[in-house]
Amino acid sequence: MDSTEDLESLMEDMDYIPGHFHLELNLNCDPVGPVKLRLRDTYLKQESLRGELEAEAGYLQYAVRNLLGLLAFHLERLDTAEEIFRSICKEDPGNLNAWANLGYVYDKLGRELDAGECVEKVSYLMGLDAGEASQEETRILAARCLAEQAYVYPFDVELDSENDLRERLTAALRLYNRALDYGGQQIPTEEKRSWYFKMATIYIRLDDIVKTKEDSEYSRLSHYNKGLRLLKETLESKKTRNKALAWCYVGIMLERKEEFTTVPMSIHDCGYSASEPLSCYGTAINLASDDAFTLNLLAKVFFLMGKHEMATGICNMALNVLPDPELNWQAYCTRAKINMMIYVRDLQKAKHGEGGIPDRHKLTEARKDLDKVLTVCPCLRTHLEMAQVYYYMGVDALQESLLVDEGAVNSALVSLSHALQFELSDSLPDLHVLRGRCLLLKGEEQNAADCFKQAVELEKPGSTDTTALRCLLQALLALFMQGGPDPNPAITQLELWVQKAEERYPGDAVKAELRCLYRTHTAEVTELSRALIRTGRLDLVRRLLETVVPKQLVKKRPLAKSFSFT
Repeated sequence: MDSTEDLESLMEDMDYIPGHFHLELNLNCDPVGPVKLRLRDTYLKQESLRGELEAEAGYLQYAVRNLLGLLAFHLERLDTAEEIFRSICKEDPGNLNAWANLGYVYDKLGRELDAGECVEKVSYLMGLDAGEASQEETRILAARCLAEQAYVYPFDVELDSENDLRERLTAALRLYNRALDYGGQQIPTEEKRSWYFKMATIYIRLDDIVKTKEDSEYSRLSHYNKGLRLLKETLESKKTRNKALAWCYVGIMLERKEEFTTVPMSIHDCGYSASEPLSCYGTAINLASDDAFTLNLLAKVFFLMGKHEMATGICNMALNVLPDPELNWQAYCTRAKINMMIYVRDLQKAKHGEGGIPDRHKLTEARKDLDKVLTVCPCLRTHLEMAQVYYYMGVDALQESLLVDEGAVNSALVSLSHALQFELSDSLPDLHVLRGRCLLLKGEEQNAADCFKQAVELEKPGSTDTTALRCLLQALLALFMQGGPDPNPAITQLELWVQKAEERYPGDAVKAELRCLYRTHTAEVTELSRALIRTGRLDLVRRLLETVVPKQLVKKRPLAKSFSFT
């Protein structure tokens, strides 16, 4: 009997199955779209997960590492996956998932003898052949195995819809609850509280999803109450980091109580009837005041909540505690992101006449912080963020089509060239869009169009983000206008890419972009339409007309429903 048959035979007798490769994850299935996009998403997930490893202590660190091994395997780095799983087995010899995962990797590598030894180890640790004496330890190992599997689900790939994400979060909660049932009183209290905290954050994410539904209040109440009660349990933790983050999330939950017609009962049950969100945030910050790493985690939470001023203040506290960029690059990185986001937010307000010219000093501050990060921790994301900063420094504060500093735009292109040196960087649509925008400013319309084409091809089928398409249409229209006596090459490109866009994006989205192109470049589109009619290429003309002219009532035919565009 080979190792695969051994494993199948063993699984028939199990109440639960150790390992990650059998879990119902998109990651373990064939990709929905192009393989390259799956590899990109998996790689980015791996990079973001490295930060999580720093945040986890105790047995949950093995949950992160097992997941990193799973991601490495799906990135076709079997040697790396083997090394990760083997290192866990060495440090934590009772880790069921690591042994099962290692056996799976050995099987794929054709090392049947090693795979068989892993199967035997899993069987031994699960106590399948042992008496009652070892049952207590067996249940603890089983509980940790299930908790590690629960940890994986929120990190799955291709969770593009809220329903998909909700399904994964719910699956994670089921496994955490099974882990608690298996472990019972045998699980150390602090370890159990770390699970409570993970479960609480999942309930908060579910609350975010459910509150957009029609029956939101009824559906939300259960998630809200369970989440708040788990945070209350976490506050009993002896670990300052968990307590600080728990207080922060309690503040978030108290802010949300105003969204209910009746105050959720858990607020009274947990003793928060007289508590205010700001006091909870203050308690969290005070607990973390001398711990730069915890302050960085708090800053990240406030940043994601849109509390930018508070997040900046916490970053400043973290840098006062630990100013060395090599040891505290996260604070510089977060502060740069905040300054960049505030600038872009104010820019959008100004474009809509809702505010004055954005403060370009924010860009200078962001560049200084990113410079510090790049000296000690150069990475794809940081180079991309630096390119974005330089781009905005190079264009007019209100009209992005106006070049004001060619040197800054050139620096943006240099940053993008550095970003492209990193693995799978050429599969990021945002990178190609930004590169195209820089080239368009420099008058290199064809090069810009080629970048936008790459970005369009890298969007997932059915994507509603049409930024790349909008830029491409504008670049091709500009090429047509300067095409000279023979406009055919530009027209051919326009026809081809409108057709490709209709295959990739929802039809309504493409129509909306064609309408936007007409409204913002009316004279140019009119000239294009004339040229199309002269050359008998009426298909694109028809598409353009359909976006701006209401359909006429035809006798003996029902009036087609009009589409609403936002």
